[in-house]
Amino acid sequence: MEVKDNIDFGKGFISGYTSIFLGILSFLGVLCFKYPEWLTTPEFREVYTGESMKMLLTAAIIASFFFGLISFIVSKQKKFALIGLVFCTLAIVLGGFNVAPSAVGATKWHLGLDWLLLDLLLMAVIFIPIEMVFPKRKGQKTFHEEWRTDLVYFVVSHLLIQFFGAITQQPAKLFFGWMGLSGLHTWVQSLPFLVELFMAFFIADLFQYWTHRFFHSHHFLWRFHSIHHSTENMDWLAGSRTHFVDIFVTRSMAFIPLYVFGFSTITFNVYVVFMAIHAVLIHANTRINFGFLKYVFATPQYHHWHHCKDSEHYGKNFATIFPFIDKIFGTYYLPGKEWPKDTGLLEANYPKGYIKQAVYPFTKSPFDSDLNMEEYSSR
Repeated sequence: MEVKDNIDFGKGFISGYTSIFLGILSFLGVLCFKYPEWLTTPEFREVYTGESMKMLLTAAIIASFFFGLISFIVSKQKKFALIGLVFCTLAIVLGGFNVAPSAVGATKWHLGLDWLLLDLLLMAVIFIPIEMVFPKRKGQKTFHEEWRTDLVYFVVSHLLIQFFGAITQQPAKLFFGWMGLSGLHTWVQSLPFLVELFMAFFIADLFQYWTHRFFHSHHFLWRFHSIHHSTENMDWLAGSRTHFVDIFVTRSMAFIPLYVFGFSTITFNVYVVFMAIHAVLIHANTRINFGFLKYVFATPQYHHWHHCKDSEHYGKNFATIFPFIDKIFGTYYLPGKEWPKDTGLLEANYPKGYIKQAVYPFTKSPFDSDLNMEEYSSR
């Protein structure tokens, strides 16, 4: 039975939500201009220009006001419009139309607020319309009961990008920094760009494949990784639901080969941007099949089978990018145009909310009330 979505066209809800979203982003964007040393990422600042961000901020403020005005006129519930207009006004009062890019001094620590805002804006603009127009599960609500929890996961992982980046590079430097790899690095960076890029994608995915598979087969680590599988609402935010222990181990295993082989900065940046978008795509609630490309790259259909709730299909599709890695190791599963009926976990008991889910795996198994952890850790 299909459940009616909580977004109704023509009633001012979409414009109200859009106004709030853009208003909050505008307000936080102004703070990035005012405190760039503490709120922006040095590596990411090299990708964009201050002038381009000023133009984007101006457009976001105007759009927030425009959608807020539409919602106020059309909607019977004025609160959504008012909230959006309040944040829009705050952005203007703080100087949103008059911000100026400035030189940024070095600081030991910073939050990746600029990365968070730009990635959140880009992912929302791309995937929310896709999920609304081409949904796989038509009855799934856009704002399901746990979307706020998933949004918190998204925000935390982006704000702490420097922290996660620093701690996940340490194992690579600790174990391999003494080896004198400059010759290998020079050779790798002399390769044609596309060859180097494929090499980086393949090696990182191979390491992540086995790390991912180990999380599924080791009963204690499965406690942490099962948090990622706990959602029954696969959508563009679902991929962000990842325990920080899971993030640390998985990213470390990706950084080790990237560090050892010494891939160029541009190759590394392309890898990071691709993974940021691709990780959202493969969890998205979209029926787009991608034709023959689904045999080349992991797609939503492919990865949804990995999240399948039916235990008969556990232990499949561990690769993040290349399905042929699963083919090599016998874990490939893609039955034509068929999709899994349900996603999630059987007989699992999880607390609600980010903090509780972060603490819970350290104290007990989500399956302790019904069965021994080992029985389900092989999925």
